[in-house]
Amino acid sequence: MERQVSITLKEIKGEYKRKSLETEIEVKVDLNGKGINNLQTEIYFLNHMLSLFSQHGFFDLEVKARGDLKVDYHHTVEDIGICLGEAIKNALQDKKGIRRYGSTILPMDESLVQVAVDLSGRGQLIYKVQFGQERVGSFEVNLVEEFFRALSYHAGMTLHIHLLYGKNSHHIIEAIFKAFGRALDEATRKDDRIDDIPSTKGIID
Repeated sequence: MERQVSITLKEIKGEYKRKSLETEIEVKVDLNGKGINNLQTEIYFLNHMLSLFSQHGFFDLEVKARGDLKVDYHHTVEDIGICLGEAIKNALQDKKGIRRYGSTILPMDESLVQVAVDLSGRGQLIYKVQFGQERVGSFEVNLVEEFFRALSYHAGMTLHIHLLYGKNSHHIIEAIFKAFGRALDEATRKDDRIDDIPSTKGIID
């Protein structure tokens, strides 16, 4: 009789809550998930982008957010980035045994985007993307940079996002979120060859 072997991935879960006079946000993430998501941000375009991040990175993601959308989307988008970054940091803890680095080049129709991640403990964003329009529907495209700046700083990751070429703003933003999901998935994977923290310093902070 053939022996059946069941392998269960260890949960790598983190969560973070933030409440201010402008927003109230709760984020939960499992970095060893299946891409299941429950997204309630009141910004439907952002829901769509976060679902792409979740599905292509195989992250289970829950986001509940209320914000001062009558003012604009800025506070809510930025604060969701803050909370997702903190949740990722909480999930990874000391980063022992992970690959640390991840990168991908991803096409979306006429657009091509490159994303590289280093879970370095040093939050910074290098963002080289230009759009030919100010909005996709009601969503201001400059909020993509604000989202990833907040996320990278609070997650403690060095994040490079580079548009190689492309015209359609919707396609470009989709490619960014998909590529980020795939790059982060690679960076957070456990590697059996790594027994300790992946740094010659012995710590990542």
